Amino acid sequence: MNVRRRSSAAALAAIAVIGAAAGPAAAADPSPSKPTGTAAESGLYGSADPQYDGVWRQSLALLAQDTAGVVPSSQAVKWLTDQQCDSGAFAPFRPDPAKACDAKTTVDTNSTAAAVQALWAVGGHGDAVKDALDWLKSVQNEDGGWGYTPGSPSEANSTSVVIGALTATETDPETVRKGGKSPYDALLAAALPCAKDGGAFGYPDQDGKLVANADATAAGVLGALGTGLVTEAGEKTAAATCATADKPTREQAAAGGAAYLADALAKDGHLTSALGGSAEQPDYGNTADAVVALAAQGGADKAAKPLAWLEKNAAKWAKESGPAAYAQLILAAHATGADPRAFGGTDLVAELNATGPAPRGMAAKDTASASNDDDTKDEKDQEKDESGFGVWWFVGVCLVFGIGIGFLLSGRNKKRQP
Repeated sequence: MNVRRRSSAAALAAIAVIGAAAGPAAAADPSPSKPTGTAAESGLYGSADPQYDGVWRQSLALLAQDTAGVVPSSQAVKWLTDQQCDSGAFAPFRPDPAKACDAKTTVDTNSTAAAVQALWAVGGHGDAVKDALDWLKSVQNEDGGWGYTPGSPSEANSTSVVIGALTATETDPETVRKGGKSPYDALLAAALPCAKDGGAFGYPDQDGKLVANADATAAGVLGALGTGLVTEAGEKTAAATCATADKPTREQAAAGGAAYLADALAKDGHLTSALGGSAEQPDYGNTADAVVALAAQGGADKAAKPLAWLEKNAAKWAKESGPAAYAQLILAAHATGADPRAFGGTDLVAELNATGPAPRGMAAKDTASASNDDDTKDEKDQEKDESGFGVWWFVGVCLVFGIGIGFLLSGRNKKRQP
């Protein structure tokens, strides 16, 4: 996630487009810009142009709110559902949802899988979720995995976020097969040898060669564990190690990836990145993703050092970067049991809420809004009964747009109109 669940390739493509139009400085500048039209007023979180990350950041915002006990605005949920195409897929952003999707509409697996997780979390959207899952299954590659766009080569980031969407809906990824291969087969194929790359998951370079990548590794750890964008701390384990097996199990691959991340974080407590040939600088988004992965694989204490670094340093980054950044930090806090309302002196939940339409209320602990929470719980229970998917458990990982944003979703129970 640095606001993951867009693939690194997609993020680089987006940056390239911006760089061509506005120059290198603009490409590296994370400060918000006002989108054209009335997207912000219609329910979208954040004021930055949603062209490349609208559905992704909206999905993360809704998931983070739900995780923090906030009942999201119906207007914000409707903004997301209105983005869905008749096929079930989501594009990063459709400026005119009333216009039907066509061959020129670039839909992607990351936006779609993130939307699945968010819409299931808020409840009441069984048809939209089913349509999205059906579309994801229809574009599965022969090796069992997914690329960012339909037909592109499978990679760990995209495969992992789809695994998250499947497991969140209690669909066993082992049963979702293409060419006899499951998503786990494709994911494990991206796990690199211990001796050379220390257990990292690779991301393909321009020649298609897998290169160790922290973002892909954080995603790969969660995917191998069968979890996604929202997750809680796993059982405490000893220090993660990289198994030397030629064909590691899912558990061994997750442990190897955690070992790689722990080693990368050992010195400074954060990951680094460089954009456009500039000097290396802290990568807040990937560090947040690494916190989630480390906690999920080996318990909250394994993520203590990078979590402390984020608590001390990430507030300014989140303020400049917007709702997806706040959401990533909230999800990191959730995974480690930290308080997102007192995160290094910042109330991340209040800051996130302030970037979009006011929430409907808080969860049942807030007596004044308990009825809102009860209504939402009823919607979720009804959704589980009507959809046939059963009980969800939240998952966590998708991608970066800009520095540190990447790791680089209406109560209408009917098929979405484009």
